[in-house]
Parts: sequence; structure tokens; C-alpha cells
Amino acid sequence: METEAMWGVASQVWVMVSAALVLLMTPGLAFFYGGLSRARSAINMMMMSFAAMGLVAVVWVLWGYSMSGGGTSIAGIVADPITAFGLQGLSGEDLVGVGYGSTFAIITVALISGAVADRARFKAWMVFVPLWVTLVYAPLAYMVWGGGLLGADGAIGSVVGEALDFAGGLVVHMAAGLAALVLAMMIGRRAGFAPSLHKPHNVPFVMLGAALLWFGWFGFNGGAAGSIAEGGLIWVNTLVAPGAALVAWLFTEQLRDGRMTSIGAASGIVAGLVAITPACAFVTPLGALAIGAVAGAICCFAVNVKFKLGIDDSLDVVGLHFVAGLWGTLSIGLLAVAQEDGRAGLFNGGGFSIMTSQLVAVLVTTVYTVAVTALIAFAIHKTMGFRIAPEDEVGGIDLSEHRESAYDLEVALAYTGATDEAGELEKH
Repeated sequence: METEAMWGVASQVWVMVSAALVLLMTPGLAFFYGGLSRARSAINMMMMSFAAMGLVAVVWVLWGYSMSGGGTSIAGIVADPITAFGLQGLSGEDLVGVGYGSTFAIITVALISGAVADRARFKAWMVFVPLWVTLVYAPLAYMVWGGGLLGADGAIGSVVGEALDFAGGLVVHMAAGLAALVLAMMIGRRAGFAPSLHKPHNVPFVMLGAALLWFGWFGFNGGAAGSIAEGGLIWVNTLVAPGAALVAWLFTEQLRDGRMTSIGAASGIVAGLVAITPACAFVTPLGALAIGAVAGAICCFAVNVKFKLGIDDSLDVVGLHFVAGLWGTLSIGLLAVAQEDGRAGLFNGGGFSIMTSQLVAVLVTTVYTVAVTALIAFAIHKTMGFRIAPEDEVGGIDLSEHRESAYDLEVALAYTGATDEAGELEKH
């Protein structure tokens, strides 16, 4: 009994540590996105991630946790927001899980911001975040993880089989990618949208952000491990999948473009991390290697599809998170080892059972996320407006929205019309 008690304490401590690691991922994302943005948009881009941290933390404590699984079920779609409103009636031990879950909600909505770089009003973003977490993220979390429609006993899961999503392929990455697509289409393209414009202004920031994301992802995937053995499997899978994706992305770049890039390396890491997220506890390390390698190759091509379609997904949220999340979710149907319910992936002799449940879960996630996100975005766009004025976009969103700049020289030139040593007016 003493050993069991010690294990219980240790597991709770590990969840708290994991929650801290996942929370760190959002500032890491801010660096990643901030570096990919233009110099005159870096503050705004990073602020969108930090705003998500504050807003979602408040929503989660008040009603978000209750809606995601702490309350009474409402038609299997969402839980009652009143049952655990303000976390009333929860013990300190319960709060460990509440905190861990909040960090997932935070980074999910922060991911969406990359699709609207340079042109989204910050006040509109401050309204979008709590609405999206309430109406999209919390219901999806309940449907997949909280015992809702897609769970083993849910109206859909009981018929086609439980949807398998260990750490957020459906709930986090596909949902964020789909929401990003909706916003990018609703708000429209940036002025001069083209592959040759809007280059990253700070590549070291991008690399730093990727490193922080990879570091935090061990908590993202591993925090819910049910045993040391499962934790070890998840840790190794979270190491090898992004490693394989990085290598695959770089080789794909070399074959296609004749060069390997640092942005490609950072993007490959993210693609592999996203792809292994839903499958991290369900596949072997060799399976994780395959998942990562495929993710790196396909996402390297996927991020350029936006130019063919004319959709300005500024920082490739769709090309990385939706595509890799979709692949990772479906890969479980191919590579999953035998589960407790006897199901296994197609390549392990399990037939199409898991693949069927995964396809249905993908369909439900897609329809629900696109429909509700579109309603939220349309309402904001038609009332307060989601896009800044064209002249503000040209001058830089940092100045127009925040009266700040990442670099003091830009502030001085913008407000004083300062001249260089040769007496020529600096262009801004």
C-alpha cells in the first residue's frame, strides 16, 4: 500500500511537471511564430500567443474545464458548464488534471494565430480566443477524451469503435489547422501575397522556438502516461518521430530545391511532433520513425499548396498542423499495436477496424470545427472587423495595434522621420 501511495504521488508530480513543460511550449510557439513574421509584425505575433495564455486560463477555470468533461453530458457533444463552474467541488488532486488540460487548450488556440499574421486586429483576436475555446475546443475535447460522442461508450464510438487520439491529433492539431484555414479564407490575403515576400525576419528565433517546442512536447505527449513502461515508449517515440521528420524534410528540400535550410529543419521538427502526437502510445519506435519520415516529406510539399490555392495561411498552420495531424491520426489505423479492446492496426493484422473509427473521427472533427469556427469568425468580421486597415498593414501591425516595435530603430524612424548619417530619409 505504501508503494502504491508513493507511485500515486510520483505520477501526480509528473503531471504537474508535464503541465509546466506544455505551458512553456506557448512562449516557444511565440518565438517560432515571431521569428517567421516580418520585423514590423513580431510583437503582434508573439502577443497573440501570450494573450491566449491569459484568456484561456481564465475561461478554463470558470467554465472550460467543466465543458470538456467535468460536467454532466449534454447530448454527448459537450458537458454542462455549470456543474464544475469555477472548479467548485474539486479536490487539490483533481486540480492537477485541470491544470494539465488547460495547457493543451492554451496552445491549441495559440497555434491558430499563425494563419493571420500581419493583418488581424488584436481586439478581434481577444474576442475570438474565448469564443473558440468555449464553442470548439471544449466540445471536441469532450467528444474525444471526456466520454462524449467519439468515446467508447458514445453514440458514435460505440458503433464504429472508440477514436484513438492520445495527446491531440484531432482535438489540438487538426482543429487548430482547420480553424486557421477558415480564418485565412475569411480575412483574406496579405498585400503582395507571394512566395518571394514576407520572409522570416529572425531565423534564430525560429530555431529557438522549435527547440522549446520539442522540449515541452515530452510533457505534451508523456504527461498522461499510465505507467513507466508507457512513459518510456512515449518518450522514445517523441524523440524519433521529429528526428526522422527533420531528416526527411531536409532531404526533400535537397532533392526539390538543391539546398537544405534551417527553416526546413525547424518545420520538420514540428511536423514530426504533430504527427506522433495522436499515436505516441499506440505504435512502436519503428512505427514512430515511419510516421515522422512520412510527415516530414508530405508537409514539405503541403506548405507550398497555399500558393497554388491562393490561400494566405501565413505561417503554414494548415500545411503543418492539419496535414501532419491528419496523417498521424490515420497512421494509427495502419501501425497501431494490439490495444486492450483487441483492435490493432492494419499492418499488425487488425484489419480496418481502427481505420474506420479514425476516419469517422476525422470527419466529425472537420465538419464541427469548420462550421462553428466559420460562425464565430463571420460574426466578429461583420461586427467589430477582423482585419486592420490597408495602410496599417503596410506600415506594420506592431505600430498600429500596439504602438510598439520589436526594434527601437523602427520606432524612432516611424515617429520622427529620422535621417541617416548621409542625411537621406530612411524609408519605413
